[in-house]
Amino acid sequence: MKTGVSRRWILVDSKGQSSILDMDKYAIMKRVSIHARDLRILDPLLSYPSAIFGREKAIVLNLEHIKAIITTDEVLIRDPMDDNVLPVVEELQRRLPLPAISLGEGEDDDQPVVNGTRNEMQTVEPTEFPFEFRALEVALEGVCSYLDTQTRELETAAYPALDELTSKISSRNLDRVRKLKSAMTRLTSRVQKVRDDLEQLLEDDGDMADLYLSRKLVAGVSSPLSGQVAPYWSPDTSSIRSKLLSKASRISGITHEETDVEELEMLLEAYFVQIESTMNKLTTLREYIDDTEDYINIQLDNHRNQLIQLELFLSSGTVCLTVYSLVAAILGMNIPVPWNKDHGYLFKWVVILAGIASASVFLSIITYARHKGLVGS
Repeated sequence: MKTGVSRRWILVDSKGQSSILDMDKYAIMKRVSIHARDLRILDPLLSYPSAIFGREKAIVLNLEHIKAIITTDEVLIRDPMDDNVLPVVEELQRRLPLPAISLGEGEDDDQPVVNGTRNEMQTVEPTEFPFEFRALEVALEGVCSYLDTQTRELETAAYPALDELTSKISSRNLDRVRKLKSAMTRLTSRVQKVRDDLEQLLEDDGDMADLYLSRKLVAGVSSPLSGQVAPYWSPDTSSIRSKLLSKASRISGITHEETDVEELEMLLEAYFVQIESTMNKLTTLREYIDDTEDYINIQLDNHRNQLIQLELFLSSGTVCLTVYSLVAAILGMNIPVPWNKDHGYLFKWVVILAGIASASVFLSIITYARHKGLVGS
């Protein structure tokens, strides 16, 4: 059955260690405590748009090729064998581990938090930037860099093609530009969607507050409900909890902490500026394509006007030859005419006068057309 099909995930923990998981959706839902509707957003068989959702104990991230679930101590990414996902996984392994963990040498890291102020600052200070935000930063950086790379590749191919089209209009060049314009339209919609998601997130402090998983974990440490998620925590959750508690004790004097989203807002704004820059590149490329299309249309209109002028000249010449043929037809009739006898010299005058009359009619038509601006001077 479709619901029983296993999906491959890669898990990256807070120490940067990764492992491949072959779990169905029910096991994933139980592990990270999310609903089925949230997991369906990450299903590659379903065409869900880009989205960033904050849930009670996880962040559901669906941006381009990155489909991930972020908790307070681990990251789950779908399709780990994808060529576009592998660089993100490697970056997570490099940037998720905290330097303070190796400085404290394992479980001894908890003792200085209670007994020494200096070691407390050395151990707790790196946790100022929560684990979920470090993982979110890597994912946003991967998506923004991926879209920017595709934009630069499109620019590299599009600008020479457009210049070649302006110099030579051919079916091959037109088809090439058509394909590039279609690719640009698809890429623009993808970049626009990511940009809109970040903008919508920045405009809503409540949505940004939902992404503070560590803050919600600290607030729920003493709650009876916190025991329900304990079976799904990793072995080093106790040390993370102690660090979160120490951090909570230092900020307990701040009122309205749940609305303090400045840290996340600065993070999102940085990548919003980056995706906005990518959007500006695509906008500039679109304007260049539109300018090229206008130039091509002007050229085609000019050629069309030249063809119309040629048609006018040919039609005028046809009318003049018709006048000349009319004289020849009249004189060529087999009717006896008295003045036609012994007057052979009249033939050349008839030909000359008919030619002059035809030329006069042709010049009159062309002069009138130029006077009215129908043809170029």
